[in-house]
Amino acid sequence: MEELLKDIGRILQHKPLDSIQEFVLSQSWQGKTYSEIAKASGYGSDYIKEVGSQLWQELSQALGEKVTKKNLYIVLRKLLEDKIVLQENQTQERFRVDFPTQKSSPDLVGVNKIEFPSGPVPLDSPVYINRPPLEELVYSEIMYPGCLMRIKAPRKTGKSSLLNRIIAHVKGQGYQTVCLDFQEADEAVFVSLDKFLRWFCINISRQLNLAPNLDDYWDAEMGSKVSCKIYFEGYLLQQIDSPIVLALNEVNLVFEHPNIAQDFLPMLRYWHEQSKQDKTWQKLRLVVVHTTEIYIPLKLNQSPFNVGVTVPLPPFSLKQVQNLAQRYGLSWASEEGGQSLQPLQEMVGGHPYLTSLALYHLCQGEMTLEKLLETASTPVGIYSQHLRELLSLLQAEPELISAMQQVVSADSPNQLDAIAAYKLESMGLVQLDCNQALPSCELYRLYFSQQILKHTAANHQTKLLESEPQEDSKRDDNAFSPFINLPKKAEGRRQEAGGMNLFPLC
Repeated sequence: MEELLKDIGRILQHKPLDSIQEFVLSQSWQGKTYSEIAKASGYGSDYIKEVGSQLWQELSQALGEKVTKKNLYIVLRKLLEDKIVLQENQTQERFRVDFPTQKSSPDLVGVNKIEFPSGPVPLDSPVYINRPPLEELVYSEIMYPGCLMRIKAPRKTGKSSLLNRIIAHVKGQGYQTVCLDFQEADEAVFVSLDKFLRWFCINISRQLNLAPNLDDYWDAEMGSKVSCKIYFEGYLLQQIDSPIVLALNEVNLVFEHPNIAQDFLPMLRYWHEQSKQDKTWQKLRLVVVHTTEIYIPLKLNQSPFNVGVTVPLPPFSLKQVQNLAQRYGLSWASEEGGQSLQPLQEMVGGHPYLTSLALYHLCQGEMTLEKLLETASTPVGIYSQHLRELLSLLQAEPELISAMQQVVSADSPNQLDAIAAYKLESMGLVQLDCNQALPSCELYRLYFSQQILKHTAANHQTKLLESEPQEDSKRDDNAFSPFINLPKKAEGRRQEAGGMNLFPLC
């Protein structure tokens, strides 16, 4: 905000912002209403509206486009993005990384501004890449009364980054927002549907700055789902005048608890259907975010996953990878239309996280692109941890090992069992045309070919040993296995991936 105020101050050189204008601007940027701004400032609501109206008019004249309180976030975000692009263009000349030898190393001060790819991309990050028309679609769709939007994709493909931008966008429109991440819920919350829905309602109430008056609306004889509906309909939606965007992140964690999922998910669908005939429910906009690495059998007429708008996250195109590489300060990426990045594109298939991780290591001057690609599928490569996590997921379901073996060993698309094909595609491991499957990228083909060959050889060796007389009764049965027998539980080490417990391989 401090940088934004400085930028606007330079735009309005003829008339710098005074303190009350700065306050109205900063509060409006955060999605506050005029009433809330007036209450926080001590001024009257009419005066605050007058200050805001004059400010939007001055900004409209200075920027050459209409600025209002509702579109403030969109207009100023574009201003910031244009500034970032300008800075990046200037930076490319200052921090040049030669390719392919990379004899010169980038200036570490410039490189250190780029954070290691981990978690959602911050709102002000220069390395967030738009994937048109994705952002335009979700920003438009969330404006519709009673909207239900589902963002689904494998892990590390940008779901949370997109969700954060949706939240920032609707705040700029004056909407109320609630974001529940089911990773924050204690295991005890999932003991029963009643306990889960009470936790659900209390969290939403707190984020809306409302007292959680559950006991006034909860009726054990009517059941938890009806009580939850009455609480929303008669209390939460009545207390809030503006639309409410309820974002539910990591909903796949609810899938682990069928006793909860079989009632909670149909409840969301019912709320969405209510919005078609009840204006009260039109205030509620639902955004459901989940990984696609879990398969649960839900009745089609009960699942929220076959209504509303589905938002799959596409991989980066070569042009987008080139754009991202330039933002990382890799000036050689602009040469020959980005063709120097074609080998990386083929290796990782435009996977957002895998692409960002490669560009991060390249901009640090740690290795050449040739070396990165040569070691990509090996235990010493930059993707080793990511690949081990995927391998652990496959190990948890032996039929998926067999299905993946079919895919990586075939020279042409392979026909798979429908469920196995769905699961592998959901994990991001294969691309499907009907049930015809191909590896989604060369990295996965190389890695899983190596691992499955080892697995096959180990099984063959084990059978040979079992057919021979056992001279040593204490023989280690696992001596030849490339896979570690994972314990069902391990104290202090629990990694979540698509709703499954993972334990790292040695």
